[in-house]
Amino acid sequence: MKISIASYSFHGLLAEGKIDAFGYLESCKYRYGLDSADFWNGIVGSTDADYIRKVRQAVEERELTVANYHVDGCHLWEDDPEARERNYKVALQHLHIAHQLGAKTVRYDTGGKLEPISNEQFDYIVGKYQEYAQFAYNHGFKVGPENHWGLSLIADNMVNIAVAVDSVAYGILLHIGHWEDGDEAGGDRRLAPWTVHTHVDANVTRHCLEERMNILLDEGYEGYWGVEHHSTKNEYAEVAYQISEVRRVLQKRAWESHNVESIEALQGKAGNPLLTLAQEGIA
Repeated sequence: MKISIASYSFHGLLAEGKIDAFGYLESCKYRYGLDSADFWNGIVGSTDADYIRKVRQAVEERELTVANYHVDGCHLWEDDPEARERNYKVALQHLHIAHQLGAKTVRYDTGGKLEPISNEQFDYIVGKYQEYAQFAYNHGFKVGPENHWGLSLIADNMVNIAVAVDSVAYGILLHIGHWEDGDEAGGDRRLAPWTVHTHVDANVTRHCLEERMNILLDEGYEGYWGVEHHSTKNEYAEVAYQISEVRRVLQKRAWESHNVESIEALQGKAGNPLLTLAQEGIA
């Protein structure tokens, strides 16, 4: 099953000095039995080339796939031109780091404020994503935004940007249900065609996981399901719970696809197949 853990899920442990990039990889492989990593640049912790090489070696030693590299601190839009240029230079550096790590998908936030996008913002953001997507195409990965904060929380903005970028190397990291413009399931459905990675938070896990995962699965989504936890509390156990729920949904979906006749037969009778309805007190 394609399941990953967004390493931001352990930012509480990181703040306490109890985990780093290497401990995270150990946890993915041996605590949770996964075949993937889902790196946040905050847990990678350095841009030093020798250090990044060691992290890549650790990934390869554990035979892991880097499903995603999500980068904070170099979002595209800032009102101040100098801040935009500074973020742009940092973003270019992280494109090379993503390639060094072997990431399959990369996320940069749009930036901006929670509002309809202006023409100036649109032209700048589309141009930068096109540039990043060309680098990604040349190096075998995909890049794009997450509906994370600012402009990206409006589904119209995200759809219009995706259409304008128009690149096979462009894709959305869909933070499932994380929209601020009304219809959460509708936002997921509209962005499904561009979704190349996901983040599944605890609220979605507890309240609407199967429904929201099925939206993407029905659209043919084949990427990783990136579990993400935010509370900073009891992180190892909370992440384990979220993974188990994602696995349950995927396994149920697989079981149903292979047992259509059995499901139809069971619909005629609930309960213990070795007892009659009268014996069970159902009739």
